[in-house]
Amino acid sequence: MSGQRTRRDWGWHPLRPDWARRVVADSLVVPGDLVLDIGAGHGALTGPLVDAGAQVVAVELHPGRAAALRARYADRGVRVVRCDLRELRLPARPFRVVASPPYSLSTPLVRLLLGTDRLLSADLVLQSATARRLAADPPRARHARRYRLHVGRAVPRAAFRPPPRVDSVVLRVER
Repeated sequence: MSGQRTRRDWGWHPLRPDWARRVVADSLVVPGDLVLDIGAGHGALTGPLVDAGAQVVAVELHPGRAAALRARYADRGVRVVRCDLRELRLPARPFRVVASPPYSLSTPLVRLLLGTDRLLSADLVLQSATARRLAADPPRARHARRYRLHVGRAVPRAAFRPPPRVDSVVLRVER
């Protein structure tokens, strides 16, 4: 082995464009909505969200990917925020989330989202087992009782490049 890590090794599995469009189409995003794309990567979901008329905030920790997002979407009104999602400050106005976040941060992300009363909905591409656990037993958070969590569309391994070693689904969070 060369010692060089692959995307699969460090857990980054971007959605293919056709699947990103399906996830956005299934969401309740309408023109003018403020939408967070958390773990935006190279913008697989960002582009379809912009095409849907959303005001997009792309959140990405990796400096190279954040810079690429800024360059790619500079003329399309996308705001790129470079930060760890555990340090993310949520918008002061109602917002939606459509994201394919790092699987390792699924529970902290859902806890963060259930801690606000400004979330309108979230469509999160997560590891299937984690999404089912979160839907059955949501994390405790300040506003958790305001929301309903359920498992939506299955997202096959082939929907990612490279494919993860686990099955994925969309976890839907609704008021």
